[in-house]
Amino acid sequence: MRNLSVATGTKSLLTLVTSIALIGTGIAGCSKTEDVPKLMSEARQYQQKGDDKAAIIQLKNVLQKNPDDAEARHLLGTIYNKTGELQSAEKELRRALNLGLSPEKVLPDLGRTLLNLGQFQKVLDETQQLSENKNSPEISTLRGRALLALGKAKEAKDLFEQALHDKPGFPDALIGLARYSLAEKDIETAMRFTEQAVAGNPDNADAWLFKGDLLRTQGKTDLALAAYDQAAKLKPNNSTAFINKAFIEIDTGKLEAAKADIDAARKVAPGNLMVLYTQALLDFTQGKNAVAWESLQQILSKAPEHMPSVLLAGAVQLALGSIQQAEQHLKHYLDKDPGNLYARKLMASIMLKSRQPQRAIAILSPMLKNVQQDPQLFALAGESYMQAKDFAKATEYFEKASNIAPESVMLHTALSMSKLGEGDGSRAVAELEKATKLDPKSANAGILLVMTHLRLKEFDKALTAAKTLEKEHPDNPFIQNLKGGIYLGKKDVPSARASFEKALSLDPVFFPAVTNLAQLDLRDKNPDAAKKRFEAILQKDPKNIQAMTALSGLALNQGQAKEATAWLERAAKENPDALQPAMLLGVHYLRLGEKQKALIFAQKLQGTHTRDPGVLELLAQAQFANDDKAGALESYNKLAVVMPESALAQFRIASIHMSMQNLPAASDALKKALTLKPDYLDAQLAQVILEAQKGNYERAISISRQIQKQQQKSPVGYIAEGDLQMKQKNSVLAIKAYEHALTLNKSQPLIIKLHELISQTGKGKEANTRLLQWLKERPDDASVRMYLAGVYLTDGQTKSAIEQYRIVLQKNPDYVPALNNLATAYQREKDPLALEYAEKAYKLTPESPEILDTLGWILVEQGNLTRGLPLLQKAASLAPDIGEIRYHFALGLVKAGDKAKARKELEQLLATGKDFPQINEAKTLLKQI
Repeated sequence: MRNLSVATGTKSLLTLVTSIALIGTGIAGCSKTEDVPKLMSEARQYQQKGDDKAAIIQLKNVLQKNPDDAEARHLLGTIYNKTGELQSAEKELRRALNLGLSPEKVLPDLGRTLLNLGQFQKVLDETQQLSENKNSPEISTLRGRALLALGKAKEAKDLFEQALHDKPGFPDALIGLARYSLAEKDIETAMRFTEQAVAGNPDNADAWLFKGDLLRTQGKTDLALAAYDQAAKLKPNNSTAFINKAFIEIDTGKLEAAKADIDAARKVAPGNLMVLYTQALLDFTQGKNAVAWESLQQILSKAPEHMPSVLLAGAVQLALGSIQQAEQHLKHYLDKDPGNLYARKLMASIMLKSRQPQRAIAILSPMLKNVQQDPQLFALAGESYMQAKDFAKATEYFEKASNIAPESVMLHTALSMSKLGEGDGSRAVAELEKATKLDPKSANAGILLVMTHLRLKEFDKALTAAKTLEKEHPDNPFIQNLKGGIYLGKKDVPSARASFEKALSLDPVFFPAVTNLAQLDLRDKNPDAAKKRFEAILQKDPKNIQAMTALSGLALNQGQAKEATAWLERAAKENPDALQPAMLLGVHYLRLGEKQKALIFAQKLQGTHTRDPGVLELLAQAQFANDDKAGALESYNKLAVVMPESALAQFRIASIHMSMQNLPAASDALKKALTLKPDYLDAQLAQVILEAQKGNYERAISISRQIQKQQQKSPVGYIAEGDLQMKQKNSVLAIKAYEHALTLNKSQPLIIKLHELISQTGKGKEANTRLLQWLKERPDDASVRMYLAGVYLTDGQTKSAIEQYRIVLQKNPDYVPALNNLATAYQREKDPLALEYAEKAYKLTPESPEILDTLGWILVEQGNLTRGLPLLQKAASLAPDIGEIRYHFALGLVKAGDKAKARKELEQLLATGKDFPQINEAKTLLKQI
């Protein structure tokens, strides 16, 4: 802290003594029997000197003696209005009216208060009777300003002219006409009326203030500042001049000057909401968003309809990352001022952050038609279309923005991304190279250039660009990590490791490099080394959430669920104020099936984060997992209140209703979801299911065809139609839909589904030929090959099945399902190799009931009951619901001569009523023993 000089200290002491004396006088006044007229006289003297604090104290002393003193109420209201305590002003002025003070005297002041509060209709309602009874220039001007604010310009103009007729040269009326001219975009006439007001009333501070405002709108900042200085000179105790100067200084980057003017305004009117607003604006400009939000909360608690504060609240919340709150404030603002470009750009930014590009486009579209020279607007439009994957439109708007601001690195970077989306890799690289040359010291464009080369798999070019970047930024760990990624692309693992290690030498807790090295350790089958890397981060940063989350993931991959849980519980405990680790822990409990634990944890979280969307979602999932569907529905409804624009919340509500078989309610929720997001695929598919459940296949097919039109490059709509046609036994139409889907996406599940359908029509050979062609084009597709082998095995084509299984094992010798099924195939062929492959599968997975059954059955069939029967018994105990395994065990018991136990096993098996391939053989066997 700076030391005070003796002189300064003396001055402070004198000020303190004076203040104490002043306060003492006020207190003494309360205790003495001073008469009210004297106190009122002192209050007026203080007011005339500009000492509003002292005036307020004396007026409160009056009201303590006589609460029904209308004059004191009126004067106190006018002072509150001047100091910006508008709600207190309105309260006192209304009390004065109710106590019988003349409306002609009170209403002009009340009208000004209501205007400052933005309650324009109230101004008209309150002054209606007075305006009908008597022509008052003051009332006419107030009503004119309210009408102008409500968009009734012609009526406003008539009232301003009436006021000027009744009181020629009246500055408020001249300024009113200037405001009207400004609303009509007639700057010249507005300026003429303003100059007339100032020339005719050179000592009128309000006229100078408006002149400053008008000059400011024209960008004539120096002249505006001079006008505000004149207003402050004429009325030093009026905070508005200082505030308006601060607005200009903030806008022009003169932040120290702005601070000085805000301090001057605060000294004059410490409770003025506009002082708080201007301070919030300054803090926001300086990146002090949390501090700005504190000021805005004070304003909005007293004046929730102060629209500049509502707009700034949206901007501040967006900067703080509170997307939902920002959206609510901006929606409120745009309801009142839909044409505000800044508000629309902010709202579009929110939509882009929440991955809603179509809504962003809708918000920006009206502005794109009228605004011609705003590169930021065009850049936002470009980003919106890029998110929507309309790269041609994205390029169009990025190019417009770039033409207006050709030196913008950001725009060249964005343009490169849209070109990349269009598939124009060379133009994308060219734009990034241009951006890099415009600002060689900035790493961002250079990093994107490297990443673009990587995406295009131009590894050598990527490495060249990365090395250039490395020279400019030798201490940047991100660039070293990027180099490691390039080396991985080139399959140069040692160099990749070296780059990742170098990144860590620059920043020992640089998490991406640690993660990459850990992944290399896992690739080398060294999980302990990976674990030590994350533990090393915790030694330097014991509360590191990422490291503990990674350690939990490692433990989970190794089947160590308790250790995984312990790491997440530690992360939550070490960071009690952070929501992320708590949310991860809650989701983890659900994943492990610890439903009750998850529910208790979610309920506890919800107690401290009542309106957090993520917490409400977790609670709903936990309630649903615990079969509390009503509770889950209630939580999702709360989520919908918190996020009224969320299509996902409505979809979740629909899902719960569907699970409760409340189809009408589910249908309503899906309609709401699709109103919010017309192309919401999950909701459309749910509608298809819903209509099919109701038996309305025609409507379901119509929705699936609507999806086909909306998602022209996706197979989803055609798959949905194929499924619907199958349910109606329309095999030809189903095959046609699936085949169209296959042209859009060559997916494994789809070719398998198509094979099944074609086989059902009696064309098994044709279906198999399709699979063979698929595998000819995709020889490494193990899933389809295993499926085909299974088809051959089921159809009794064991030699063909053996051929396919052997091909799978050539690529992956330890693939247990192939080993097991190959053993079965060889057994059917009476080939001794059956035992060899069964033993290999058993060695790899000794606790699998299917593997135990295969090996045990082969051994029993080969006469080795001593070893085979215990294996079958274990398999049956591990999988009591699999009929085929239990039948094999019963058959083994028969072969061992234990017919009583075999009978009991068969009776229990058949009593279940479950079907299995050998059910008829089991019934016959039971009759025979």
